[in-house]
Amino acid sequence: MVGTIIDYLKEYGDVPFRDVPMNEVDSLALCQFSYLKFDGMVPGVEENLPSVKLKDLETHPDYEKLFADERYEKVNRKLITAMLAGKRYRNMKMNCYVNIIEKEWETQFSAITFLLEDGTLYVAFRGTDETIVGWKEDFNMAFLSPVPGQAYSVKYLNAVGARLHRPFYVGGHSKGGNLAVYSAMNCKPEIQDRIIKIYSMDGPGFRPEVLKEGNYSMIARRVEKILPHSSLVGMLFESDMHFKVVESKTFGLLQHNPYTWLVKDGRLVEVKDIYESRRKMDNTLNEWILSLDETQLQVFVDTLFQVINASQAEDLIQFTAEWKKSMNGIVAALKEVDDQTAGILKEVIKSLFDIAGARMVQGMTSGTAQLKQKLGIQNRIEGDRRRA
Repeated sequence: MVGTIIDYLKEYGDVPFRDVPMNEVDSLALCQFSYLKFDGMVPGVEENLPSVKLKDLETHPDYEKLFADERYEKVNRKLITAMLAGKRYRNMKMNCYVNIIEKEWETQFSAITFLLEDGTLYVAFRGTDETIVGWKEDFNMAFLSPVPGQAYSVKYLNAVGARLHRPFYVGGHSKGGNLAVYSAMNCKPEIQDRIIKIYSMDGPGFRPEVLKEGNYSMIARRVEKILPHSSLVGMLFESDMHFKVVESKTFGLLQHNPYTWLVKDGRLVEVKDIYESRRKMDNTLNEWILSLDETQLQVFVDTLFQVINASQAEDLIQFTAEWKKSMNGIVAALKEVDDQTAGILKEVIKSLFDIAGARMVQGMTSGTAQLKQKLGIQNRIEGDRRRA
């Protein structure tokens, strides 16, 4: 039967890690689990306090705060329910939680460490959350690496590795996947030696010079990069890094959502390659980015978020939910930039609406259609459906 990570947890929930070790679906589940808001529930990375078991969260007075991210509230509740129902995860311990948002430095960084019953660790870096500053850093990361979040990831991995002397996995979804690879290739050698595998789940890549300076070759064989059929985020700066392509139950950029990735027989459903049309578009975007110098890239990123800030939204949820207000501000701001930059900005902003999540897309169908019409953007999702 073909299902999702929720179905996997129901099927394999009572199988201990000692019998079936960590795999790509477990990694995807833990990467998504890291998006929950553990503030005040899991000890901080500098507190040196005992770990907390997953099952202990059920009775914590702040339990409801776990689901503050409205994009995934309902499915995240299903995720934790499925994890609590079986032996595989119910007694999993958690520690070394950190959650940093620095608007001044355009930084959003969060990580948590899971202690599995087979004696291994899984260090999970959270991807981009719903904050506008988080998305700004995502673009800074892809275009202007290194950024503060990457520096934080190295410090975090070194701190956890020095405190918990076990072999471990490291992974993340979206920006978290980039942080997983970056921290692994830049951490201390004695900690790097204990890494079993590095999972990048649709995480953006790196400019060529970053891979060279970080000595990527030392960890290359342990990196498992996994992309959905129609990937944009994970194909940013994708070059020589080997990756696996998996199927999703949806189309277009909504495939960035881990809950749409298909699972069969305990594995992600693999397909041959990225959609040809998507790959051409990704390659064009990468070539354009690499043709710009650092000053030009900084101007582009700043301009993009000037346009987004014209919507006056505080976070991505508000940005997409209040589509009419956002649209009016964006269209006005786009009139102030040159045609080439405006064309790229339109594509990126359309992507933000798609990535925002299926729940909000369904709730703003007419608004999204009007936005695309005003910006002159073709509906890429429908195009993928016809080519599938």
